[in-house]
Amino acid sequence: MKKKIKPGQIVIRLCLAVVALIILVPILNILAKSVSDPHLVPYMKGWQFWPSGFDLVNYKLIFSNSLIIRSFINSVFITVAGTFLSLIVTGSAAYALTRPNLPFKKVLMVFFIIMMIFEPSIIQEYFVVRNLNLLNNTWVMVLYNTVNVYYLILMMRFFEETPLALIEAAKIDGAGEITIFFKIFLPLNKIVLMTVGMFYAVVRWNEYFKSSVFLQTRETTVLQVFLKQFVVNGDSTTIASYANVDLTSLNVGALKAATIVIVMVPILALYPLILKYYTGGVMSGGVKE
Repeated sequence: MKKKIKPGQIVIRLCLAVVALIILVPILNILAKSVSDPHLVPYMKGWQFWPSGFDLVNYKLIFSNSLIIRSFINSVFITVAGTFLSLIVTGSAAYALTRPNLPFKKVLMVFFIIMMIFEPSIIQEYFVVRNLNLLNNTWVMVLYNTVNVYYLILMMRFFEETPLALIEAAKIDGAGEITIFFKIFLPLNKIVLMTVGMFYAVVRWNEYFKSSVFLQTRETTVLQVFLKQFVVNGDSTTIASYANVDLTSLNVGALKAATIVIVMVPILALYPLILKYYTGGVMSGGVKE
């Protein structure tokens, strides 16, 4: 017997379809222009969902530009190293805060909640970074915002459900706290690790404001800052950085579209890879046995 779909569910599905369409239409439009023949792009009026004359010349130009390559490498380094560091530090803090009989646990939780409300000023952060001699050093963005309180509380929620009997058995076998954390807690809580890791990766990859403040040299520019300078401002220096290119025949619009695609692809590729962990984390986080 087929299950009847309620009118409310139909409305919800239609709304979700509209939202998905609103998100996908600009992406398809940019993708179509990025792989179109540069000479035909000016004649593409309105929304275009199919390329006019398939051509990858824009991507060839992008990957021949040393400034974009450097920006891409910086962004990948900050995202990968920063996410790994954040997972280790956040996981260690969550492990410590979920131990039984932890002194002042309630006081610490109140302090963390207050931290969620108030954020430090960028002016104070700038002086701290300058005094540490980390200005124009990509490590500043790796170390910046290592722990997010929201993700810390999410990890604590999962760690609290780990059976204490496993910990006691490991201690009887002679395992120390570090061994228990890396060989018991982390493998058992892989779902929340992948979920929080995705959150950290997206935030670090898309970080623009702090990167533009702390990293101001060409050698330390990240992809988001390059995107702003080129796509939004139409920076002439950025355009001129393309070597051995006839700038008079360069289609800047198509090149901007290809640059946007390059920025989007890593995160769009990341999500399907860990989708099952992400949905599992959301479902598990909402159920308390």
